[in-house]
Amino acid sequence: IPESGHKYYLQFSTEDYRTGEDAGNCLATVLYPKKQSPPVVSIKCSHTKDQKEIQEEDNRIYQGIRHQSKPITGNNIPDSYGNIEPALEPVWALAVAGSSSIMWEKSTETLGYFLAQVKSVRQWIRKDDFTEFDYTVLLHEIPTQEILSCHMRLAWLPGHPLKVKHFCASPSHAVEEGSGAESGSAAGPAAEKGALL
Repeated sequence: IPESGHKYYLQFSTEDYRTGEDAGNCLATVLYPKKQSPPVVSIKCSHTKDQKEIQEEDNRIYQGIRHQSKPITGNNIPDSYGNIEPALEPVWALAVAGSSSIMWEKSTETLGYFLAQVKSVRQWIRKDDFTEFDYTVLLHEIPTQEILSCHMRLAWLPGHPLKVKHFCASPSHAVEEGSGAESGSAAGPAAEKGALL
């Protein structure tokens, strides 16, 4: 589109990341603006999984997190053999969902990302009903093969949008800008005391 950028029309199928079951089909348009900014995405999906079933699964995961006897912590998820401890699968699922917002913000027509590993995760105890986690995630940059380290603070309550704040270090370890105002401002290490969201 002259003066605007390139627009793509996509048709794709989705699957449940855990079970591999068909989760539905989607139609999307993606506009990559000429100026350096996130792509503009419009998407419509037909879901094969019942919404009630999705809510029940979310609630099962949520209750499992809430009823831990002590805050959840973990390192190197998955491990060097690709294994994830069953007790850490919920925090991995949240990392997949949360890091997708970082990948969306940073991706360009020629650069993409996927979640390679959760280096560390720590749960924060809150007085409200939200669950909150501090993550250090490693994103694999394609095609450069660089690894991007990002700090991510994530809060979740079933039935509510995931809240994500982040900042990333460039491969040379200089701090880059983090998330914008719409999904929460970037917060450096000094802001890590207490709940951010």
